[in-house]
Amino acid sequence: MAPPAGTIRPGRYLSIFVLIIVALYSLVFLTGDREPTPKLGIDLQGGTRVTLTARTPDGQEPSQDQLDQARQIIETRVNGIGVSGAEVVLDGSNVVITVPGEEGEQAKNLGRTAKLGFRTVINAQPVQQQGQQGQNGQQGQQGQGDGGQQDGGQQNGQDSPDAAGSPQGGGGSQPQSDEDVAREIREAKQVRQNPALDPGRNPQQGASQQAMQLQQQAMASLTCSGNDPLVGNDDPNRPLVTCNEAGTEKYVLSPVFLQGTQVDDASAQFNPQQGGWLVNLQFKGEGTETWAEYTAQNTGANAAFVLDTRVVSAPTINEPIPNGRTQISGEFTEEEAQNLADILKYGSLPLSFESSDATTVSPTLGLASLEAGLIAGAIGIALVFVYCLIYYRMLGVLTVLSLALSAMIVYAVLVLLGRWIGFTLDLAGVAGFIIAIGVTADSFVVYFERIKDEMRDAKTFRSAVPRAWVRARRTILASDAIMFLCAGVLYALAVGEVRGFAFTLGMSTVLDLIVVFLVTHPLVAMVSRSKKLSSPKLSGLGTVQRLGSQRRGGVHISQTKAATNTKGA
Repeated sequence: MAPPAGTIRPGRYLSIFVLIIVALYSLVFLTGDREPTPKLGIDLQGGTRVTLTARTPDGQEPSQDQLDQARQIIETRVNGIGVSGAEVVLDGSNVVITVPGEEGEQAKNLGRTAKLGFRTVINAQPVQQQGQQGQNGQQGQQGQGDGGQQDGGQQNGQDSPDAAGSPQGGGGSQPQSDEDVAREIREAKQVRQNPALDPGRNPQQGASQQAMQLQQQAMASLTCSGNDPLVGNDDPNRPLVTCNEAGTEKYVLSPVFLQGTQVDDASAQFNPQQGGWLVNLQFKGEGTETWAEYTAQNTGANAAFVLDTRVVSAPTINEPIPNGRTQISGEFTEEEAQNLADILKYGSLPLSFESSDATTVSPTLGLASLEAGLIAGAIGIALVFVYCLIYYRMLGVLTVLSLALSAMIVYAVLVLLGRWIGFTLDLAGVAGFIIAIGVTADSFVVYFERIKDEMRDAKTFRSAVPRAWVRARRTILASDAIMFLCAGVLYALAVGEVRGFAFTLGMSTVLDLIVVFLVTHPLVAMVSRSKKLSSPKLSGLGTVQRLGSQRRGGVHISQTKAATNTKGA
């Protein structure tokens, strides 16, 4: 006779679960070079979150392709500076950079457009600041044939995003509309990128004098403070009037003769001779040829390295540099040199961005958040345990054991996901796990109540378990399927921390099925087959057992009376 549906061999299922646990923790302890702990997000271990808002020259919304390309480049920059657990996501027209730990300060510079161009200095003049004349940044350079070293424009090492030129004198504190931004860009181009500023482009008589007048007017209207509307929006085919990064020099520059996209590599290096930091540049093949030709034909001229419309360095070309090896030097700190090298190395962004928000969470606050999350989870688990032990007794013990084994799987999976896909656990993820505790406990309750229903219908504990499982598993599968579908939709539509919540909720739902099928049901089946463990006093099923016995007895008496009456007739 075939066993009833739902009857299983508990040892086989529990053996499969043990193999899964052994496999997971073997991967945890035998693979990777990190501690067997999950990665924590910014709100749990501290870090920096920077929100960058995209803007376009015409004030229109940026295309999705531009945003995707910008996100990929910024993500490459983040990976290039070696931070772990960083995340770069799109939130509408914003790019949100999240860097956990103490390396987040570098993330604030990753949104720079890094539009590098090489221009010839046509004119330059110092800026008067508080009655003191600014220093001319065009210091001499000793180009050395093979080394190609350039000692460049002097700067004060302040790399503030506000140190740029603007004909309006810099933006105020009030946010600008897209129309205002577009108008400001057009006005800046008319004054600071007038083609007539470059006398070499106009062969007509008197062009040089006209160009000088326009140059003086443009530099007079230019202030070297405030946000520059031309950042990321300047035309490389036109001349440019701008300032250096320190705000001490004003320049009139020729159109770009060499694009920064021809930079093959960039790195920061300490210069032991001068005791400062510099940036090494290596050009690509075409860029090397262009640079070699330019330095050969423009010996004695000043070449400006212009990054996002600001002059980083304006050295004098003393001799040809045939191999493309170039150095940008100035009063860089180590951090500034490394930031500049990283930005130049990983490419230009297709859009210009401004930092609309930068939040830094201290490790102390992150630790407090982690403790609060763990306390909340512990309270939730404790309440579930107390309820199950009081109401279900032995079945409640199985619930506690199942949840503990579920926690073992979750922990191992978190560690492995952190190593393999860079998953970080944040407060939203902790909330997802706390909710998942209720989902898992709900599966147990459904199963146990089905057992009670079967026992009320005159079934014994042992015979009720397989029948109850057949009915309960349909409800459990349907419930978990709906929960997983909701988590999947939320993950697909949400961004940032909400996606972390959806991910952990969906993952916990899948693990819930594994625990219920491979642990809870086999354990209940084992208990039902033990006379001692299935006793009414331990199982907590005494009431339903008595009710089932009464029904069985009532049915037997009724059948006896019916038989007697029939026989008497």
